[in-house]
Amino acid sequence: MLAVWMGTQADEAFPEAWHADASSVYGEGVLSIRSKVYVSPKLWYLRVNVIEAQDIVPNDRSRIPEVFVKVQVGNQILKTKANPSRTTNPLWNEDLVFVAAEPFEEQLLLTVEDRVHPTREDVLGKISLPLNIFEKRLDHRPVHSRWFNLEKFGFGVLEADRRKELKFASRIHLRVCLEGGYHVLDESTMYISDQRPTARQLWKQPVGILEVGILSAQGLLPMKMKVGRGSTDAYCVAKYGQKWVRTRTILDTFNPKWNEQYTWEVYDPCTVITLGVFDNCHLGGGEKPNAPSAARDARIGKVRIRLSTLEAFRIYTHSYPLLVLHPNGVKKMGELQLAIRFTTLSLANMIYVYGHPLLPKMHYLHPFTVNQVDNLRYQAMSIVATRLGRAEPPLRKEVVEYMLDVDSHMWSMRRSKANFFRIMSLLSELILPTLFLYMFLIGIWNYRSRPRHPPHMDTKLSWAEAVHPDELDEEFDTFPTSKPHDMVRMRYDRLRSVAGRIQTVVGDIATQGERLGSLLSWRDPRATSLFIMFCLCAAVVLCNTIPSGRSGCWSVSSATS
Repeated sequence: MLAVWMGTQADEAFPEAWHADASSVYGEGVLSIRSKVYVSPKLWYLRVNVIEAQDIVPNDRSRIPEVFVKVQVGNQILKTKANPSRTTNPLWNEDLVFVAAEPFEEQLLLTVEDRVHPTREDVLGKISLPLNIFEKRLDHRPVHSRWFNLEKFGFGVLEADRRKELKFASRIHLRVCLEGGYHVLDESTMYISDQRPTARQLWKQPVGILEVGILSAQGLLPMKMKVGRGSTDAYCVAKYGQKWVRTRTILDTFNPKWNEQYTWEVYDPCTVITLGVFDNCHLGGGEKPNAPSAARDARIGKVRIRLSTLEAFRIYTHSYPLLVLHPNGVKKMGELQLAIRFTTLSLANMIYVYGHPLLPKMHYLHPFTVNQVDNLRYQAMSIVATRLGRAEPPLRKEVVEYMLDVDSHMWSMRRSKANFFRIMSLLSELILPTLFLYMFLIGIWNYRSRPRHPPHMDTKLSWAEAVHPDELDEEFDTFPTSKPHDMVRMRYDRLRSVAGRIQTVVGDIATQGERLGSLLSWRDPRATSLFIMFCLCAAVVLCNTIPSGRSGCWSVSSATS
């Protein structure tokens, strides 16, 4: 019996009709081999400004309470600093920032607690608020604050409710808003694919169209064993902006051919499209995506293409190597063949984009700290992975994390060396002269504010005032260490996190230097064209303004001769 289906890839029935080679797949496994288009959830930054509280009565009035506020949104938990004071109206005025996704399923849960012991806190009051009651702001305009009554917590609450008595209510003063002027970062800033703010009202018109043809892969390595021989069931995932695409799974072949085409709107050419190839390990069906014993789709390799390096209206058809770093070294897993075309819609809009910063202006007017950026990015990635894992077929957590580089902030000696040599390769003969000239200018500039008195210890600058007790204990530790292994392991992990932040900053500096160096290398043809035209115009302007002074010098020299 022969079945024939006629149509195009744009038809709704295309994913269901295009799995003729899936005869060996049964049950729910058929769903996991079909192609699918996913959309990332719309993410917002939720800013909670905890101002103060009123009429907070501790359980033990014989001691000075250390009251703080714990705020929770989903799995995200942040705390304010403890306020040691005898007053019943503690003041904090601290900003806590979370990531929330539409539709807003989580509640904003606040609890006011008293730290009675380093290992124990007493809950003095709590409140749960839905996120959709808070206003959305598009800029840095002030947000109106509101008072909320805290629910009584602990012994006696139910008895008071049964007696229908009016309870004395504590209150908390909050200023909460959903930030629409920021772009919620859910991927590495070096390979960002979308820079638009959350609020759609702030979006600009698209400047181009990106068309990607995922053609085939060649020479893939066997990823698992089937019937005593190696096998690979490969599919490809592409991510650009909020749109994810997943090709169908080609079963049991090392040279799969997909021949699928997808398009994206481009709002900024200084972005990157990421494509990854994976081995499908869920062909049997009947598995829960997040179960601990569930099989994980193995990564085969990843390819990144920066759109600014593509010439407009030109079709690129190339094979890109799929490289994966294993504990025993880098390994080539095969090649991915792609066809790519970038079409510009408006030259004026393109020039406008090149003349503006990469991220929305709120990132520069009210920037987050480095720690906040790292924590918020991790939370955003977790939310995206959770939401995409609920789709049918699910885009599994290990796939999303690999595409978004979930571990890019972790410290690595290899990454640190790579970032260092990236900086050294940028005009290395000018690094030392520029450094010494910079220090000379700083020394001249600081001459006016030179110290007039003998120096003394600055406790604030040395962080002696705000040092953590564990950091002091580590400072006075012997060498070699005499502490237990668990404490040494904790301190080592803390050192790795600090080194990871330094590594990220060095990588960002190297990236900016490479962008500056690419202005004349034609790696980005549009940026190089604009830059050399700017240099030509600057030269013409300078040539027209300098001759008046030059002719005056010439006349003076002629008169003296």
